Amino acid sequence: MKKTVSFAKNSVNLFFHILTTCNLKCRHCYINPSQHGRNTLSIKTIENWLTLFADKAQKANVIFLGGEPTLHPDLALAVKKAGQLGYASITIDTNGYLFNNILHKIKPVEIDYISFSLDGATEYTNDLIRGKGSYKKCIAGIKQAAALGFNTSLIYTVSQANLHELEKMIPLISDLKIERFFIQVIGLRGNLAMPKPLNSNQSSMAQVGADLWLKIIPKVAIAAARLGIRVTYPKVYLKPDELFECAGLVAKNYFVFPNGRVYRCPICEDYPIHSLSIVDNKLSKRPKINEMDLFGLKIPQGCVMNKIIQPDNLPPEGKTGEQYKIACCLLKEEIF
Repeated sequence: MKKTVSFAKNSVNLFFHILTTCNLKCRHCYINPSQHGRNTLSIKTIENWLTLFADKAQKANVIFLGGEPTLHPDLALAVKKAGQLGYASITIDTNGYLFNNILHKIKPVEIDYISFSLDGATEYTNDLIRGKGSYKKCIAGIKQAAALGFNTSLIYTVSQANLHELEKMIPLISDLKIERFFIQVIGLRGNLAMPKPLNSNQSSMAQVGADLWLKIIPKVAIAAARLGIRVTYPKVYLKPDELFECAGLVAKNYFVFPNGRVYRCPICEDYPIHSLSIVDNKLSKRPKINEMDLFGLKIPQGCVMNKIIQPDNLPPEGKTGEQYKIACCLLKEEIF
């Protein structure tokens, strides 16, 4: 079954970056310490900030992020606090190194998913993107988590550097007993938004064009779903007659960073145009002009943030000349 996942208007999704420190230096990392902060939140602050968002809707979901969140010595306490506050789902996004013995400090019943990041079906491709040794470490982490009874999911960020191995991921994730597979589109944020290449191979991290995306991604998703794996991927391209909606206007997504910035749109995260701030453990609206003032602008190309913030981002046209609108980056397709 395939469906477009509508924006949930009665739930809150909290993307909670509790630190920006990481042991890896992935070529496509979106973390920008100059904009997001370099501090690590104390457990008291984490608990206070979790409380701010817990009752903003009938249902609240939290994803703990970094940097690498398992580097935080009190991540287990944060997970437990989220459960006490009634968060409907709790996820940890990790690179697989699983620091601080995290799997033995939480129980499978306390968390919905541990979500791992892998960007190649082979060690060579993954480690070229994420760093030497990261493939084996991630695979080992997935196996360890599964053996202890945790639900596992996997994130694969597609670029020209690893598109050729996406189909090879299907038998791998099946063997690893992965339950959910998230295929992501690479964004021009963080490292990839820097004016100069990080290394001589940076150009290979370019985005996949409309024709290849529409030809390959749905096909791979369907193949994985036939094996019982739930697959989610961004819709990315809308046909001219399809309705465009901006999640910033119709959903309650909050992207929270250690310096107190709170964004409603991830595309905006390289700039100080966040619409909310947390100061003294209170959530406050920021003065104009901020991201919320831009969400309502209507353009024929679809997502206005894609056009204004990332003008070199996804083009609204395939090589065949077919025209598309760029969907909100948070609009997802799901196949199961």
